[in-house]
Amino acid sequence: MEVIMLTASTNSRRPQDFFNLILAACLFISPWLFGFVGEIRPTRNAWIVAVVLALVASAALSAFAEWEEWMNLVLGLWLVVAPWMLGFTGNSRAFWTHMILGVLTAAVSAWAVWDYRHEPHATA
Repeated sequence: MEVIMLTASTNSRRPQDFFNLILAACLFISPWLFGFVGEIRPTRNAWIVAVVLALVASAALSAFAEWEEWMNLVLGLWLVVAPWMLGFTGNSRAFWTHMILGVLTAAVSAWAVWDYRHEPHATA
């Protein structure tokens, strides 16, 4: 009888999901950390996106689904365009916080999608 180990392909806990949780925490505290808590739009955007990012990353840790990684990718891209869409490009601290964390979130999420699509999946 042959035993097949499928731990890598059936493991729903990916390092990218932990990274997204860390990025969500950084985004949530960023208004205080970088001093733009007095600006309503970037602060609320950071908090809302951080909470959604943390919820989706937590869901991905408990039961992986590819859509969760795509959702995190969209959230990362939103962070990149938010300074223009919400009109806070003049606030350099909020602008660069959103840009850097957005690019990191999008990159980590794209890595997760790529990783998922390029790993062998178990078939029954």
